Amino acid sequence: MLSVFYRDLEFIVLPGVYEPSDDTYLLADHLEVAPGQSLLELGTGCGMVAVLAVLAGARVTATDISRRSIECARLNASRHGVSIELLVGDLFEPVAGRRFDVVAFNPPYLPSASPSEDPVLRACEGGKDGRAVIDRFLRELPDHLASGGRVFLVQSSLSDADRTEKRLLDMGFEVDRVRKKLWFEELLLFKARKV
Repeated sequence: MLSVFYRDLEFIVLPGVYEPSDDTYLLADHLEVAPGQSLLELGTGCGMVAVLAVLAGARVTATDISRRSIECARLNASRHGVSIELLVGDLFEPVAGRRFDVVAFNPPYLPSASPSEDPVLRACEGGKDGRAVIDRFLRELPDHLASGGRVFLVQSSLSDADRTEKRLLDMGFEVDRVRKKLWFEELLLFKARKV
């Protein structure tokens, strides 16, 4: 078990759970949510972004395919005295039929030849071109976003970010990009609003 900090807040990361990194902090730094809005975070990991959204006044549902991650997010929600609806499942599966004002996702986006046995590494692996999860997310997103809703999606320059932007534009979103240069890639945060 280890501790990580975001500003003055401490988060516990259990073994087998993705440790917040540059991508998590990029999402946390730029997430915009108004008090009372409903927010869905997919792939919550240790729950950092979900906790921050509740502290900003949102009503938060967070999902992860990993039971261990949901356990970790529950621990961090309790430590910060917030209530989050935490559900185990793949992408939108646990929230079938529901819509949200904001959807936030830091997906597996790195190209990988074959899945790793390590669950933490698997949290980064997005298939051969890095888009396996991103493309599924984009296909399913319209059924879960409220009218005028916003999306915050993290991606790597290694997994064809232009393709993601084109797809969002084709679906009727206004799109802004926030960029963070790393030594081997550029991280991008798509901030998109349905118009």
